[in-house]
Amino acid sequence: MSATIGTRSLAEASRQPDNTDWDGPKVPYDLAKEFVIALVAVAVLVVVLAVVFSSPNERPVTIRQWATNTTSTNSKFPGQDFVATALTELDGSSVSAGYGPPYNNNGTGQKLGPVSLQQAVGVHIPVDPANDFVLSPLHLAATSDPALAAALARYESASPAQQQKWTSAYESALATASLGPDGTIKLAPGRYGPVPVMMDRLLRMARTGALDNSLLASQNFYGTDYTKPLLFIADGQFLADKAQAQHLSGDQWGMMNETGNFPGQAWLWLYTMWYQVPPMNSSSNGDVEVWAIMMVLTLFLLFLPFIPGLRSIPRWIPVYRGIWRDHYRALDAEERTAGAPRAPPPS
Repeated sequence: MSATIGTRSLAEASRQPDNTDWDGPKVPYDLAKEFVIALVAVAVLVVVLAVVFSSPNERPVTIRQWATNTTSTNSKFPGQDFVATALTELDGSSVSAGYGPPYNNNGTGQKLGPVSLQQAVGVHIPVDPANDFVLSPLHLAATSDPALAAALARYESASPAQQQKWTSAYESALATASLGPDGTIKLAPGRYGPVPVMMDRLLRMARTGALDNSLLASQNFYGTDYTKPLLFIADGQFLADKAQAQHLSGDQWGMMNETGNFPGQAWLWLYTMWYQVPPMNSSSNGDVEVWAIMMVLTLFLLFLPFIPGLRSIPRWIPVYRGIWRDHYRALDAEERTAGAPRAPPPS
C-alpha cells in the first residue's frame, strides 16, 4: 500500500465533522501483512505453551469414575453414591426428575414475577430419568442376562405403589450396606423385590464404562450430546464434591474459576457477582433473576450512545487522547507551527 498525502493539513482535517471523508495526511499500513504476522505469532505461541504446560483442565468426569469412587460424601464403599442416586432416578425423586422444562413437565421451573420462563420455552430436550438413566440401559444388558431380564419384567409389571415400596426399602438398607468380594451389594435381609438384581447390574455397567456409552448413544455420527450423563452425575454428590474441591461452586464464584490453580473467566465477574447478593443468593428463582439483571444492563449498554449526558462521559474524561496520543502529539505540533487554534475534541 502506498502513502497518500491529503489536500488538507492534519489540523484542518481534524476540525471537520466525523461524518465527512478524511482528506488529511495518510500513512501506509499493510493490514493483510499485520494480520498474517499476528496469526503466525499467536499460533506458534499457542503450540509452544501447549507443549510446555499441557492443558490446565482436569480429565472429564465420567460415570465410571463415579461408580468406582470412595471419596464422595455419600460413599462408604465404591459406587454407593451412584446406586443411591440411581434409586432416586428410578422412583422419580431426583432433582432432574422434577426439574421441569426443557426436560420434562414435572416442575414449574423458575419464574420472573408471575411468568414461568421455563414453561414458556416448553419441553424440547425430553429426558425421562427413570427410563433413560436406569431402565433402558438395563434392557440393553438384559439381552444377554436372563436373570436381569426376569428382574426387569417383575419390576415393570408391578404397580407403582409396589415399586415405591421396593425402592424405599432398598434405599433405607443401602446406608448400612457393604460391597461383597464378588462386587455385589450386600444388604440386610428385607423385601426389596427385583431391585437388588437391577442395581447390581447397573453398578457393573457403570464400572465397566458401558453405562457412559449407553447414555451417549446418539443418532448423529458424532456423540457430542452429554445432557443425559451430566444430569445423572449432577443428581449425585460426586460432582458437587469435585466442584467444591476445585472452588467451582456458586458460593465460590465458580464461573470465574478454572480447575486447579489457574485463573478462569475473569470477565464474568459481573454475572457471578449477583449470585452473592441477596435475594439471588438464596432465591429459588436466582438464575432467572440474575439473567433479568444482566439483560437490563446489556440493554443499558446497548442504548448508551442515545442517552444524553451519559454519552458525553468519554469527552469529559479524555481517555481517548492517551490511546491516540501519537495523533494528538502530531496535531499539537502542527498547530504550534501554523499558529492555528486547537481543534475541539470529537463529539
